[in-house]
Amino acid sequence: PYSAAKASADLFVKAYGDTYGLPVNITRCSNNYGPYQFPEKLIPLVINNAIQGKEIPVYGDGRNVRDWLYVSDHCNAIQSVLRHGNPGEVYNIGGNNERHNIDIVHLILQTVRESGFEQSGPHLIHFVTDRKGHDRRYAIDSKKMRMQLGWKPVVSFEEGIRETVAWYLKHNDWMKKVTNGSYLEYYQRMYEGR
Repeated sequence: PYSAAKASADLFVKAYGDTYGLPVNITRCSNNYGPYQFPEKLIPLVINNAIQGKEIPVYGDGRNVRDWLYVSDHCNAIQSVLRHGNPGEVYNIGGNNERHNIDIVHLILQTVRESGFEQSGPHLIHFVTDRKGHDRRYAIDSKKMRMQLGWKPVVSFEEGIRETVAWYLKHNDWMKKVTNGSYLEYYQRMYEGR
């Protein structure tokens, strides 16, 4: 259902462009990360749990692969499409950073530990039953963005992770605020007892 909802959204946009001549573009991006990302997503969830010394749930064997794109690179790509994209075209926006989830978890744990949180370590990793229909790999070909629009990501994954961890450490009050109430219910539903 998750993938079908994305595909149907693309078709709705394309239908309005084809039928009414609206100057539309469709962009498809790889996984984003960076400041203000809600902690149901992998990277902020791992940062939050590592800081607190809590178990870090990792789906399946942790070998799922995703391509990662720093949020400012994504914003710049959207600006490029808005300014220079051809109406009706679809543009894939990728970070050229395919990584296994477990490798990302280890990198974040190391970065958090280097920031002074000694309790952050591989012992926190807890493998949980994978979600139904969870794709093993998401891949994206952003060659068209490079060739037609001259866009490419500028933030390396390691640099983006360092900046993201630093942001969450500096904005711990924000994290505490958004992880109360209904987030706790969601977290228990998703990970406890798996």
